[in-house]
Amino acid sequence: MEKFPKLNLPVAELRVRQSPTNPEAMQVWDSCRKSYVTLTPEEYVRQSFISFLVNTLGYPAGRTSVERILMVNGQRQRADIVVFSKDMSPFMVVECKAPSVSISQKTLDQALRYNTQLGVHYLVLTNGLTHYCVDMQAEKPKMVSTFPNCS
Repeated sequence: MEKFPKLNLPVAELRVRQSPTNPEAMQVWDSCRKSYVTLTPEEYVRQSFISFLVNTLGYPAGRTSVERILMVNGQRQRADIVVFSKDMSPFMVVECKAPSVSISQKTLDQALRYNTQLGVHYLVLTNGLTHYCVDMQAEKPKMVSTFPNCS
């Protein structure tokens, strides 16, 4: 993983292997999907952020969904990470970008589109270096400085 920058997250112990079908590609174990997936810069951020949620913040791994398929305006789209509350209602959606991609209004708009279907309490935007967390249930959506506990 030398080709990826150090992230602004605790170091994740990721299981990485060479792809059995493509010797030039690496794969990373996704504990949520229970399979190896191609290790791209965005996937590195996604897996590192999942590790942060589960291993640092104590979010239940069993209530975390990766690349959750949603229908938005009649089109299939995939939310990077969706975390569910105890009652299995969507609690948080996380939109991940590669470290080289800046978090922008376009990133926020993407997460907001997903939220039209999910109705989450929190939106998180991250490129592994910069993280934003928006409380969508406040009187007016607002940025918060800490990640919430998952109820």
